[in-house]
Amino acid sequence: MARVTVEDCIDKVLNRFELVMVASQRARKIGSGAGLTIDRDNDKNPVVALREIAEETVDVPELKEDLIRNNQRVIAMDDDGEDVIDMMEGEEEWGSMSDADDTDEADDNNEDSSSLADLAGDVSGDVSGEKETA
Repeated sequence: MARVTVEDCIDKVLNRFELVMVASQRARKIGSGAGLTIDRDNDKNPVVALREIAEETVDVPELKEDLIRNNQRVIAMDDDGEDVIDMMEGEEEWGSMSDADDTDEADDNNEDSSSLADLAGDVSGDVSGEKETA
């Protein structure tokens, strides 16, 4: 096959957008070191990917699944049923800093509420003491 055209590949993939996505996925795999199923003939990776699709030497549904899997954010379900989401670089550090700030604020709030309770107890004790003597 001297030249690859969209018409050669459109029979194997339903629409042009899917063809572009599947061919780019295959070209990335070739660039990452995946084995070729046809001779390269001094072609670049996207052209080799299109030729493989046209000659049906690669499994197009498998390429679609790989493409979907690579673009998913939710990876797996935890035992408690919550979604596990990949954290971005530095997100854990920010989360730990936020948790530390929350515990400091909670400690401050507990100290304030306990001092108010002490004051309230002192005032109520004074009022009850006056009633007993009267």
